[in-house]
Amino acid sequence: MTDNNKIKIGLFGFGTVGQGVWKVLRQAKNAHAEIRRICVRDITKPRATAVPEGMLTDNAEDIFGDKEINLVVELVDDAEASFRIVSTALRHGIPVVSGSKAMIAKHLPELIELQRENDTALLYDASSCGSIPVIRNLEEYYDNDLLLEVKGILNGSSNYILSRVFDHGEDYDSALRRAQELGFAESDPSFDIEGYDSLFKLIIITVHALGRFVAADEIFTVGISHIADCDIRYAREKDKKIKLVAQVVKTAPEAFTMFVMPELVDRSKYIYSVDDEYNGVVIRGECYDRQFMFGKGAGGLPTASSILSDIMARRHDYRYEYKKMSYLNRPYYTTDVTLRVYIRYNRTPVPELLIFNQIHEQLLTPGNKYIIGDINLNELIANRDIFNAPDVFIANIPIFFIDRD
Repeated sequence: MTDNNKIKIGLFGFGTVGQGVWKVLRQAKNAHAEIRRICVRDITKPRATAVPEGMLTDNAEDIFGDKEINLVVELVDDAEASFRIVSTALRHGIPVVSGSKAMIAKHLPELIELQRENDTALLYDASSCGSIPVIRNLEEYYDNDLLLEVKGILNGSSNYILSRVFDHGEDYDSALRRAQELGFAESDPSFDIEGYDSLFKLIIITVHALGRFVAADEIFTVGISHIADCDIRYAREKDKKIKLVAQVVKTAPEAFTMFVMPELVDRSKYIYSVDDEYNGVVIRGECYDRQFMFGKGAGGLPTASSILSDIMARRHDYRYEYKKMSYLNRPYYTTDVTLRVYIRYNRTPVPELLIFNQIHEQLLTPGNKYIIGDINLNELIANRDIFNAPDVFIANIPIFFIDRD
C-alpha cells in the first residue's frame, strides 16, 4: 500500500471497541485512513457514537462488494461469525485487522494457511493484552532459540477484581459488581474470571513466541471464581498477592509447557504491582534475562489504539511472517512437568483424589483445609473436574527460574 493511497476500511462491529476505533481514527492526524462502511447486526440499535447517515449496513456484501475498501477491521463478539468474516475477506484478497481472540485462538492454523494461499495479511496485536504490542515484539525481536518464558497478567477484568480485593479490602462479589458497573466485566463474567480470555491470548502468544500451536482443550486452565476469604488471608500472611497468570515456559531446550491459573505472586516480582485493569507481560530470555511490558488491558480506547497500530502497519504492507513455525528444532509441547501448588478445599477430599509427588505443608481444620505440594501437570489435567467444585481453589507457587530472580 503506497503512501498516496488512503486506507478505506470496512468495519464489522460497532460496539465499545468499534466506536473506539472511530474516535481514534478521527484523532490520528497521520493515519490517512477512513471508515467507509460499518456492518452491524442491527442498524436500528441506539449507539452512543453518531455516524453519517447511510454508513451503517447489516449486509456484509456491502463491504465485500465495495472495490474501494482495501482493509477489513473485524470486531464482532461472535467467534464463528468473526471467522466467517475474516476468512471471506482473506479469500477476497483483502487484508484484515482483527481483535477476536477466541476466533483466532481456535482457527489460527487455518488462518495462517489462508494468508499464504491468498497472499494477504491478517494482523491481530489487539487480540492480546489490549494496548501492549506483545505479538509484534515476539514476532520481530525475540529469537526462538533464546526465548525461555512469556508470563503475565493477560486479562484486565480479573486483575481489576483482584486489585480491589487485595489493595482496597473489598470482598470478591463487591469487586466483581464494581468491575461490571465500570464495563471491565460483562454481565456474564465467566469468559474473564474462569481464565478463558487469558487462555486464548496465551495460545496466540505461543505461536509467535515458540512457533507452536496448542489447542485450548490441551491446556490446563483454572480461573478465580472460587477464591475465598481464607485464600486471601493466606496470601496476605505470606506477603503475597493472588493474580490470574498465564504462562508458556521452556522446561528444557527441546520442550515447553503452558497453563493458566491463579498464582501466589511475591512482592519482588514485576507483576505484583500490576493493578486495576492493567496487563503486564514478562519475557525471559537466555541472554537478556527479563524484560517487562505494561499497559491497559481493558477498555475501548486502549484496544482501539492497538487496532490503529495494526491499521498503520498495513499502510507499510506489514504482515506476520511466522518465521518460528518453520524452524527445524522447534520445542515440543509437554504436560509431563512438576508444579508446586496451593489447593484449598473443604468437602471435596482432594488428598484422596490427587496423587502428589511430595507434600510440603498441610492444614486440616473443620472449616479450612489446604495442601501445598508438588504434583505433575498431567495429574491436574486428568482430574480437572475437581476444580469445578465450588469448595476447591488452586493457585500456582512458582518454581521455574527461581534461581534467576
